[in-house]
Amino acid sequence: MSRDTERKLVASNKKARHDYTILKTYEAGIVLAGTEVKSLREGRVSLVDAFAQERDGEIMLYGLHIAEYGFGTWTNHQPRRTRKLLLHRVEIARILEKLREGGGGLTLVPLSMYFAGGWAKVELGLARGKKSYDKRQALAERDANREIARELGRRLKGARRPTR
Repeated sequence: MSRDTERKLVASNKKARHDYTILKTYEAGIVLAGTEVKSLREGRVSLVDAFAQERDGEIMLYGLHIAEYGFGTWTNHQPRRTRKLLLHRVEIARILEKLREGGGGLTLVPLSMYFAGGWAKVELGLARGKKSYDKRQALAERDANREIARELGRRLKGARRPTR
């Protein structure tokens, strides 16, 4: 039996991309219990309040909510338990070095969860928090780009701009 080699997205953290400037991304495996994997396959996960931190030389994921599996018995997992992330020692050392030298405002935020080759993976982002004016500027830029694309599409189709 062969495993799928494509990515199957389970959940993404859109709020993280709005609240943070993502400097670098990392792919990490995650240690899960059997019922957690079954809940993930059903898409019952939330990355909203999740973050990663170093504990005893390892990187742990806190605040990740994986709903209890509906058909689980007494072996069901706790929804918000701390989970270990699987990274190479060299990667962990690089990440911790960047977090320490970043002058404070850097954090590790999970951006998405997916299955790759049958294994559950987490995309982590090394992020710096945005100020409120940065968020407004990003929204204005996105709206301007959308308007440009819309106008370009109209011109390519040969349609005139509607008169008011």
